[in-house]
Amino acid sequence: MANVNQPKGLWPTQYLNGAPWNGQARLYFIASTDANAYAIGDPVASSGSADTNGVPGVTLATAGAGNAVRGVIVGCGTTEGLMADPNNLNTTVIPATKSQNYYVMVADDPNILFEAQEVGTGTALTAAEVGLNANLLAGANNGYQSGWQIDNSGEGTGATLQVRLMGLVRRQQNAFGAYAKWLVKINNHELAAGTAGV
Repeated sequence: MANVNQPKGLWPTQYLNGAPWNGQARLYFIASTDANAYAIGDPVASSGSADTNGVPGVTLATAGAGNAVRGVIVGCGTTEGLMADPNNLNTTVIPATKSQNYYVMVADDPNILFEAQEVGTGTALTAAEVGLNANLLAGANNGYQSGWQIDNSGEGTGATLQVRLMGLVRRQQNAFGAYAKWLVKINNHELAAGTAGV
């Protein structure tokens, strides 16, 4: 049976030591002047700024080698203490055109493993690619969750590639091929190096 095409960005599942992800995340700030749309599952990078209370800022990550990732959005809201939009409780996305600042909870521990879908075009990744690094491919959200996926071209051993392919997610109806669901670790992580911004 073919893999289901259901991109949802990166979803935290467990830690590198095998423990299940415990839901912990860190608060970050997105300025009203930011022109990107955001959804749960989107990878983000440091923006180099903060709000007036010192909450660090993030912006949408850039897909491709050499672009470090800070973490992945797991919640969003309009204030520090509310991971929701009180004007629209049905939304789980942040619009590209913003009338206010936003706050997001980001799973930013470098040891978190995420589930992510491989794209359905190009040459599908195989068992030979397990343990190699790959890049992410940006994608628009569907109004609820992220559209980011794993790029199946250009994988290799380079330290600047964005994610490490840990293996397939082990469950029924998931196999090597188009739209395979992979377990990945952020390889080019801002908090895993000793140099600021790397």
